[in-house]
Amino acid sequence: MCANVCNRQGVKAMLREAVYHLAHGNYAYPVSEDTLRVTLRAAKGDLQKVQVLYHDRYGGSEPLVATMDLVAEDELFSYYQADIVLATKRFGYVFLLDDGKNVLFYTEKGFFTEVPPNTQFHYPYIALRDLWEPPRWSQGAVIYQIFPERFANGDPTNDPPNVEAWDTPPTVTSQKGGDLQGVIDRFDHLVDLGVEVIYLTPIFQAPSNHKYDTVDYYKIDPHFGTEETLRTLIQLAHDHGIKIVLDAVFNHSGFGFFAFQDVLAKGPESAYAHWFNIESFPVQTDPPNYETFANQIATMPKLMTVESDVRDYFLEVGRYWIREFGIDGWRLDVANEIDHQFWREFRQVVKAENPEALIVGELWHEASEWVRGDQFDSVMNYSLQYACLDFFARGTIRARSFAHRLAKVQMNHTQAVNLSMFNLLGSHDTERFLTTCGGDVQKFSLAVAFQLTYEGAPMIYYGDEVGMEGLIDPDCRRGMLWDPKEQNLELLAWHKTLIELRKKHHVLRRGQSKTVWADSATNIFGFVRFSQDEQILVLLNNLPRAQSIDLREIAWPVEMPQHVQDLLTKETFNLGKIMLEPYGTRILG
Repeated sequence: MCANVCNRQGVKAMLREAVYHLAHGNYAYPVSEDTLRVTLRAAKGDLQKVQVLYHDRYGGSEPLVATMDLVAEDELFSYYQADIVLATKRFGYVFLLDDGKNVLFYTEKGFFTEVPPNTQFHYPYIALRDLWEPPRWSQGAVIYQIFPERFANGDPTNDPPNVEAWDTPPTVTSQKGGDLQGVIDRFDHLVDLGVEVIYLTPIFQAPSNHKYDTVDYYKIDPHFGTEETLRTLIQLAHDHGIKIVLDAVFNHSGFGFFAFQDVLAKGPESAYAHWFNIESFPVQTDPPNYETFANQIATMPKLMTVESDVRDYFLEVGRYWIREFGIDGWRLDVANEIDHQFWREFRQVVKAENPEALIVGELWHEASEWVRGDQFDSVMNYSLQYACLDFFARGTIRARSFAHRLAKVQMNHTQAVNLSMFNLLGSHDTERFLTTCGGDVQKFSLAVAFQLTYEGAPMIYYGDEVGMEGLIDPDCRRGMLWDPKEQNLELLAWHKTLIELRKKHHVLRRGQSKTVWADSATNIFGFVRFSQDEQILVLLNNLPRAQSIDLREIAWPVEMPQHVQDLLTKETFNLGKIMLEPYGTRILG
C-alpha cells in the first residue's frame, strides 16, 4: 500500500494539502505597471510542470499561458514563479498542475479537472501606489554599523567622567569616549573600505554607553558631540555619496525621559500617566510596577504608542531629524513590540518629508507582515544570520540545509525587499562572528564572501573587517582596533576586494539569486546572481580540504556559457571540472 494518498494505479497522488497561493503579499505582487509576479508553493518534488493561465478578469480572449520556473526549494516545499503581463493591469488566473500522472486546475476555490465559473484568483488592478519598492539606493548597498561610543574618540574634551582605557575589556557600564568627531576623523577608513551607508546606533542623550535608554529625543548626547558635529558628519558622508541612517527607540524611553519623570513626581495626576502602562500608584521601581522593555528593566519604561499624544510626539521625532538634519533613514529598535498602526503612520510622515528615506525595523524573526509597503522598507535579517552561523561558523548544518534556510527567507518577501534586507553576520547584540568561528579566519572569510555576493544589503559590524573578536554583549562592543599591527590586514583586503567587485558588477548588487548547487556530502554551496544579460556564479567550499566541481552540471539560469573567468584571480576556464581550495571561494562570470 502507498503510505500517502494513491490513485488507482498505485502512484502517489499530488499532495494537495501542500499546494498554496494567495493573490496578494509575497505570492502575488506587481513588478511593473503591467506585470504581476505570481508564486505557487507545492510539496517538494511533487510536480513536473506548473503553468499559470491568465486573462483580463473581465473576460475577453482566450487565456494566455506562462510556464512557471522552479525558483527555490526548502526541505518540504518547491516554489514556482512566473511574471505575467497584461496591458489592462487586471488579472484573473488559475494554475495548471501536472505531476506526471494527473493534471489538475488549482483555483481560489480548490482543485478541479475543469475550471468552474467564478473560481479564479483575482488581482483586481495594479494600482500605482501599490507598485512600491524600498529606496533604490538601499537595494544591494554596503552598510557599515557603528557603535559610536566604541568607534573612535575624536574629541576628548567631551568625554564622560571616568573614561576607561580604549583597549581594556568593556563592561556593561564602561565608557570609552567614542564620539561623532571620531567617525569624522576616521572617515577615510570607511571610504577606502567602500561603505555606501553608515548606520549609527543611537546618538541621542542617554546615560548609558549604548544610548538605547533615551532621555531626550531632540538632543544629541553631549558626550557624542553637538548638532554642528552631526551636520558636519552628514555633509561629509553626502559629499562622498554615503547615506546616514540613525537608530531610534520608540518602544521604551529612558528613566530620565521628561514624561516618566513627571509621572514619578505627580503620580496619577500627571498629564503623562497614560504614556506608560502603570499597574498602580505610587510608582515603584524595585521591582517595577509598570511595563518595561524586556524583563523588568526599571530604567526602560515601555511607551504606550496606542495613545494619540504619544504617537504624535514620536511621529514628530521621526520627521524632525529628516527635515532639520537631512538624515537618510531610520533603524527602529524593538520594532515588533509596537503596534502596526503606529508604523503605518510613521511611514507616512517620514516619506512625506523624504520619499527616499529608508525605514528599517529590528526584528529577529520572520518579518513579512512588516514589509508589505505600508510599514518598513527592510528589516535586520537575523534569519539569514542564524543560517550563516550554523553553516559557516558552527558547522551544525550542511550545504543542503543551508540552501533550505535561505529559500525560506527568500520566498517570504518580494524581490525588491530581499535586495534591501540588512544582511548581517553580527551586530552590537551578538557574539562576534569570528569568535563563533573559534577564531578561524578561513571560515569567517568564506562567510564574508557569501555575505558580500548574495542578494541583499550586506551590513558590516564595525571592526569585523579587521578581525575583531568578542563574546556576547558587552564583550562584542570593544574599542575599535586602529593599530595596523593589531588588525588582520588580509581580512581587510578581502573585504575591500569583494566590495569593489560588488560595485563593479551590477548583477551582484541588484540581480536575482538562485541556488544552483548544494551538496551536503562535499559541503559545497553555489548560487548564481543573474539578470537578463549577465550571470555570476559563486561557489563556496565549506570544508578544510580541496575539492572539485564540474561546471557542466550547474543549472545556469540564463544560459550555459562556453567558458568562464574567475573574477578574483582573472583565470579563464572552459566548462569542466574546477578546483576549490580548502574553505575556498570561486566567483565566476
